[in-house]
Amino acid sequence: MLRTSKCFAGVLIWLFGAAIVHPAGSTPGEEPMIDIQQTVERLKAHLEALTLRIGERSVRFPANIQKTAEYIQSFYQENAVAVHYEPFSYQDLTVANVVAELSSGLKPSKHFLLGAHYDSVAGTVGADDNASAIAVQLETARHLKALMSREEIGLAVKFVSFALEEPPVYGTPFMGSRVYARKARQAQERLDGMICLEMVGYTCSDPGCQRYPFPLMFLGYPKAGNFIGLVGNLGSRALARSLFKTFRQNRQLPVVKLTVPFNGRLVPAVRLSDHASFWDQGFQAVMITDSAFYRNPHYHLPSDTMSKLDYRFMAELVESLLIFFRSEGR
Repeated sequence: MLRTSKCFAGVLIWLFGAAIVHPAGSTPGEEPMIDIQQTVERLKAHLEALTLRIGERSVRFPANIQKTAEYIQSFYQENAVAVHYEPFSYQDLTVANVVAELSSGLKPSKHFLLGAHYDSVAGTVGADDNASAIAVQLETARHLKALMSREEIGLAVKFVSFALEEPPVYGTPFMGSRVYARKARQAQERLDGMICLEMVGYTCSDPGCQRYPFPLMFLGYPKAGNFIGLVGNLGSRALARSLFKTFRQNRQLPVVKLTVPFNGRLVPAVRLSDHASFWDQGFQAVMITDSAFYRNPHYHLPSDTMSKLDYRFMAELVESLLIFFRSEGR
């Protein structure tokens, strides 16, 4: 029995790798790149706009989907970031991916895409899923623009807010990320990595609050839900390593990395967001997540509201993303 258990553990580690965890700590490092408290307040303002003033952003309320796209577009316009709509049709609806871009220099050395879906499932205002990700996306763009004005950062970064990730559209060709990834492959768009923000605002510390899909519970992952997760496929190992290495420089945000074989088809739960659209088109892509329903009990429920979120956690993620982009652009 012991030999069988060891063999089983060995197979799991071969397939998925042992848990790679970097805990938070108090070791002094560089000063934060951003004003954390100011970023916390700005993140809260985005959540108020998306979940209170606009509300549910599902296909049941097309007007709210449009209002959300307009909110995102207006943010970029107000911050002097080039932005445009890429519309497409779903049944009798016309929706749009919102695409903004920052670039430094005439010939950027690398091209990245930071994506997040802006719709919600029916019956909820979707604070964690996925207004938290849109808020982090917008504030990362704000700070990256400021950084590019101060330093030479040889990058081009697209910020793509995807329409229609949630059911009933999920898994169909009409997901905004599938529409974008398909066109990007056809156009041979240069993309050194797609980074998907999916539910990035919920933390928990009670015993048993952090769960995992089979077989990850056997691989030594943390029991506390205070970390941010990085999930990549085998083809995205280089991108995942770069993200993990730079995220480790932020001692205030624990980070966990997972690499899955077969584009995640052995653990279907790790495919449940927009990164999988890019995996399936052969792009490097990594999902950044708080682990969704494996941590957040309010997943897809009316109780997924902004009062449940950890805004310091989200602000630290903005900091970590900036560390990554700065490192890649040097």
